[in-house]
Amino acid sequence: MSLVPPPFDPELAAVLEVVAETLPSTFTIDMVPAIRQGIAAARPDPEALDHDGFFEVEDRIVPGPEGAPDISLLIARPAASAGARPVFYHVHGGGMVLGDNRTGVDMVLGWARELDAVVVSVEYRLAPENPYPAAIEDVYAGLVWTAEHAQEIGGDAERIVIAGASAGGGLTAALALLARDRKGPQPIGQLLMCPMLDDRNDTVSSHQMAGLGVWDHASNEMGWTALLGDRCGGPNVPAYAAPARAEDLSGLPPAFLDISSAETFRDETVAYASRIWQAGGVAELHVWPGGFHGYDMMAPHAEVSQATQAARLRWLGRLLGE
Repeated sequence: MSLVPPPFDPELAAVLEVVAETLPSTFTIDMVPAIRQGIAAARPDPEALDHDGFFEVEDRIVPGPEGAPDISLLIARPAASAGARPVFYHVHGGGMVLGDNRTGVDMVLGWARELDAVVVSVEYRLAPENPYPAAIEDVYAGLVWTAEHAQEIGGDAERIVIAGASAGGGLTAALALLARDRKGPQPIGQLLMCPMLDDRNDTVSSHQMAGLGVWDHASNEMGWTALLGDRCGGPNVPAYAAPARAEDLSGLPPAFLDISSAETFRDETVAYASRIWQAGGVAELHVWPGGFHGYDMMAPHAEVSQATQAARLRWLGRLLGE
């Protein structure tokens, strides 16, 4: 039986037609070097991220995992306020193979401006040059540094929220598991936006969206294979690589998960939220109708994008008691 995909929201479908002229549904590994070059060429300086002086922004090089290279953190703190503020620890997206600590950070800076918070965005080693566990170990090392130096950067180590989109959402979920199991810094919440959680790539939604939208079934296979090599989809993939593999989702910080109905990661995100509830945890799940992967960043003024962004901000405000 053929799988009929759910429809795209009409407003977003019009945007997707334009996006498709430069951004294909299917990414292949041979496209990665050129896309990386484009990202590097567009990399903004700290001064371009300060929101007209609202933030003091800096790049900080801090120790990476034991025996591994140092890592780069982008740190933005409100310039006019004092005291220990919440910290949004951001993990960028990019399918495990693309991106840097500027990728997607504008959205997080917007939250921080609304809620008077510090932003720390971590840069991690990318696959395939650096397969698992390089990325998650870098992300964990950055969290440890952030918690240990929270006061120095104007933050509160007891009020760290971890957040990420796409591959960054999957790494954020893995970070929550790793921090729990290593008894490391304990975030007060995890915000998982269209998260990349399951290397098996065999859900109905992953097959429904083959060749459609952004980041389809073949793209997903490429990203996971870059990270895991021959282990991808097999029986011995750790939960810290693919959080959907975790057998125990108890004891995690409250989660906000959002996804759209017309994208590859829909079913694995819904299943992950359900399993958090089944483990006695707290999760808020939103499935937005008709969105393609990354719609809220590519079409921020669309009605469904505005609703998505507002829901995230409301959840963060409640979490922080604002």
